[in-house]
Amino acid sequence: MSAARLAAVLTWVYAAGFGLPAIPVGIYLLQRGRLPNFLGLFPMYGGPWASRFGDSTFFVLLTAFFLVTVVVAWAAWLIWNGSRTGAVLGLVLLIVEAVFWLGFALPIPWVFGIARVVLLTIAWSSFD
Repeated sequence: MSAARLAAVLTWVYAAGFGLPAIPVGIYLLQRGRLPNFLGLFPMYGGPWASRFGDSTFFVLLTAFFLVTVVVAWAAWLIWNGSRTGAVLGLVLLIVEAVFWLGFALPIPWVFGIARVVLLTIAWSSFD
């Protein structure tokens, strides 16, 4: 598998694993007034924003993160198809994603982000 396609797959895995759950977590928060726990270990998306913002604002932030991951997944589709525009979009969106990773205290996406940058750098000359 090419580096570009591997970057796309990693992006889709990240978007599915961290973006998709944002909406059900937000709904849970609005219904119960607290964040659900991940395997009883820690509150999901429970970073500094969880204590700084009210439930409805936090739900908006979760929804915004979901929407960003949808656009990132689309950029991954472009990358899969060899688009340099998709690669640029994917790299630019990493900055926006990183803001959410900090606000939600998500440690694992940083690993995905670094891998995506490395893979896109390796694949750069293969893009149209």
